[in-house]
Amino acid sequence: MAVVAAEAGEEYDGLAGTMKVFCGRANPTTGSVEWLEEDEHYDYHQEIARSSYADMLHDKDRNVKYYQGIRAAVKRVKEKGQTAIVLDIGTGTGLLSMMAVSAGADFCYAIEVFKPMADAAVKIVEKNGFSDKIKIINKHSTEVSVGPDGDMQCYANILVTELFDTELIGEGALPSYEHAHKNLVEENCEAVPHRATVYAQLVESKRMWSWNKLFPIHIQTDSVEKIIVAPSEMENCPGAPSVYDIQLNQMPSGDFTVLSNVLTMFSVDFSKQVYSSPAYHTMQFEPLVSGRAQVVLSWWDIDMDPDGKIKCSMAPYWVHSDPKNIQWRDHWMQCVYFLPNEEPVVQGESLYLTAHRDDYCVWYHLHKTRNEKSKSNFYGERPICECQAHLLWNRPRFGELNDQTRTEQYIQALKKVLKADSVCLCISDGSLLPILAHCVGVEQVFTMENSAVSHRLMKKIFKVNHLEDKINIIEKRPELLTSADLGDRKISVLLGEPFFTTSLLPWHNLYFWYARTAVTEHLADNITILPQAASLHMVVVEFKDLWRIRSPCGNCEGFDVHIMDDMIKHSLDFRESQEAEPHPLWEYSSRCLSEPQRVLTFDFCRPVPQQPLSAKGSISLQRPGRSHGVVLWMEYHLTAESSISTGLIQMLNAQVSWGEEGAEHGQSEGVVALRHGHCRGPARPVHRGHVWHLPPYVSPQFCHPTVKLSRSLFCEYLDSPYFSSAWHRVIDT
Repeated sequence: MAVVAAEAGEEYDGLAGTMKVFCGRANPTTGSVEWLEEDEHYDYHQEIARSSYADMLHDKDRNVKYYQGIRAAVKRVKEKGQTAIVLDIGTGTGLLSMMAVSAGADFCYAIEVFKPMADAAVKIVEKNGFSDKIKIINKHSTEVSVGPDGDMQCYANILVTELFDTELIGEGALPSYEHAHKNLVEENCEAVPHRATVYAQLVESKRMWSWNKLFPIHIQTDSVEKIIVAPSEMENCPGAPSVYDIQLNQMPSGDFTVLSNVLTMFSVDFSKQVYSSPAYHTMQFEPLVSGRAQVVLSWWDIDMDPDGKIKCSMAPYWVHSDPKNIQWRDHWMQCVYFLPNEEPVVQGESLYLTAHRDDYCVWYHLHKTRNEKSKSNFYGERPICECQAHLLWNRPRFGELNDQTRTEQYIQALKKVLKADSVCLCISDGSLLPILAHCVGVEQVFTMENSAVSHRLMKKIFKVNHLEDKINIIEKRPELLTSADLGDRKISVLLGEPFFTTSLLPWHNLYFWYARTAVTEHLADNITILPQAASLHMVVVEFKDLWRIRSPCGNCEGFDVHIMDDMIKHSLDFRESQEAEPHPLWEYSSRCLSEPQRVLTFDFCRPVPQQPLSAKGSISLQRPGRSHGVVLWMEYHLTAESSISTGLIQMLNAQVSWGEEGAEHGQSEGVVALRHGHCRGPARPVHRGHVWHLPPYVSPQFCHPTVKLSRSLFCEYLDSPYFSSAWHRVIDT
């Protein structure tokens, strides 16, 4: 059956009795839009496969503390001679509701808006024997009614929720609590958690600050040092409005200087009426040392009881009460906030730090008097990027551009391939390579910017550095390039980092290869291409903790959650769910069980071949351990002597250093979780000498493009199947 649709179409498979959906998906590597047939619940499976449910079920500290808090709350209600009626908002698997009933609650209303999860919760509750005391309500909590004919027969007197993210309020906890207190629970009800407290600490950190501002770039030529600077609007821009959540426990203490004590910014009492309207909270402090205030590190803890005896903390290692026994978790991490501008601070002077919040976000300002109005938005709106750089470049990309060692590699490579009369074309998004090429001495430099945003940003950067007449910006897709755009010249040097804003996985930047193919007619016969080639690499690893996010749980605090495990496994069986996931591995400790291995090489000096590329081989495991996954990364070979890696940098006694040494690299590695049949637990143990055979892998994406190249900017949630399906089907012999 042929189905034509502008954006989506549906086809009913009468034989199978299931609905099929045609999904249009942009391919970040080829630049084409592909229509694929998917199951009607495709989006649900993606949500489940990429969710944090397994991570939460493996969070022993979280689960134990919740159980303790629930028992205490039920006991307090019972001691008053009252019937214990629990409202569980965002029940997920139904775990907290089952804890409540096991603790003696008389009845529990469990709300879950995500239908597949609600259906799973019904089955899990039934399997554990609690169907008579737990009612699953598949609605948003703001749509739930109370009364004889309502979803709830009466108001609850115990409110149990787990609506928190790394920022505490980013998942809409405040509006949900606000509505629940007004409409679903009794006044002065018990709440688990009872209270949340947000903490902040002011630090100076060149590494973290490099994720937010563009530093001056020093270029040493034969005669003089040139310095590339950022436009003033970029220097004064408040930056991206969203928090940067990372595993601060992996941040070395030498990468930041603490400027303040830990400041208690604000608390929320969940047992009383909560308000989601904008608010701000100011704390006075004196800097511990003099320095430059740049970054606010923030985290929170939750008290499960009114007395604060049952506490679950997200504090990082340097302030944690028990730093040797910190619970690893990926669903709650720590927050990095960037101040609008770096400010000099003097030890002992009186300063004020203000935390602003609305219903979903938190942001910070530093000022010298309590009543001082900030330069912008002191009382109201969250900060918004005004320079457009934070719209084009994410935080790791800023770090990549500020890596002077990386920049120097490009400069040295450019010096080897460029001549004064070279005609250069750069194909990358928002790249500084055209500036480097001009500073090295090339007069004719063109750069292609695929969007109006990148065009405007690069125009500002060129102008402030007096290069607006030296570098020509072409706002076109590569396949639309004409000879007139180049002044009827042939390109003698084609440049690319490569970097594209639509890329999530390392190999997505192979779009450069397709772009190179699209502009072939404009290349000189003796064309020089930088990078001249790229290669895909892999290694088998054992993760210290990251395996938990996809590992089955089985039994959680005495409750059978196998149904959830099976649900996740079923979703992982869908095509796109089987693909590699991007993870910044500097945040996740791991050790190599094999030696790194090159998988494929891509020759940019030639167009994309007509025939598909394939790879077949085996890996010998050199060390015992648990084989949790395969890590994939790219290396770009600028010249025969110089390469830049997006992944493995150093391996010493199986311990791995990911990313560029001493700096944040701009791309995540691709991680394929190895799944060994139906076995439960973190992974199958393997021994030295085991050999894994890798089946042939043919990728139809890696052949000559037969469709028009087109990419849409800011497709941040794209994923693609380029390599992953090969490596997760590994056979252990």
